[in-house]
Amino acid sequence: MRTERYERLKNMGLIDADWPLTPRDEEAADWNKLDAAKKQDMDLRMAVYAAMIDHMDQNIGRLIHTLNEKNILENTLVLFLADNGGSAEGGPLGFSRNNEPPGTPDSYASYGLSWANASNAPFRLYKSWVHEGGIATPLIAHWPAIIKRKGALTHQIGHVIDLAATCYEAAGATYPALYQGRLIEPLDGRSLLPIFTGDNRTDHNAIFWEHQGNRAVRKNDWKLVSKHPNSWELYNLRTDRTELTNLAAKHPELVAELKELYRRWTIQSNVEPWSQLRK
Repeated sequence: MRTERYERLKNMGLIDADWPLTPRDEEAADWNKLDAAKKQDMDLRMAVYAAMIDHMDQNIGRLIHTLNEKNILENTLVLFLADNGGSAEGGPLGFSRNNEPPGTPDSYASYGLSWANASNAPFRLYKSWVHEGGIATPLIAHWPAIIKRKGALTHQIGHVIDLAATCYEAAGATYPALYQGRLIEPLDGRSLLPIFTGDNRTDHNAIFWEHQGNRAVRKNDWKLVSKHPNSWELYNLRTDRTELTNLAAKHPELVAELKELYRRWTIQSNVEPWSQLRK
């Protein structure tokens, strides 16, 4: 399934044909070694996951239909994205709380690392980590009055911090400097509207992530990333988007530069060290 997904993504132009598929996660379960009951359970987990996606898709369709009926679809900006990659919660075979089968009204379940490894192809790792498998997700933007290149793909980089700036510019509004008489932090994001109109946007100098001690900074094609509590890894995402060749030892000066950018960002953004928060 990972190979099939990988080939489909290449054929659609969503990923570069030069990006290799990452090796299968060693913790992923071997389907051929599961007994019949486990196969049935894992099949159900993916069926419920797929049903949730289908249900979401149908309701987005209902929303679009209503906008169209009200004659406001042409000038409505619709943004659709996921905030993270597939979730490996629950280990290789997922979990179920309350002993309820997945999909029942009182169930609370996950589809597990094995399915997440398939979902995240061709990338490494999952939700909670800040390697590409945890953070690289597509954004779909629909605004017929402004976006004229219907169905076009762009690989310009955006960040969730850009969404607020985009909405402010789209609405012709100004982000306030004060709230209830107090100074508030200025927006870090930059509007995506230039990309929507077919232009090249001026990129951030760098963009940053931190989640449960997992940390990363990206500047242009270079990404410095660490899976907590491991040391920093360095990747050139133009040639190695699937993060297979760690270049940290070859470029110590670049590692130092990106580490310093990350350190300054943690101060600016009040990021507390995960090791201290966990005490």
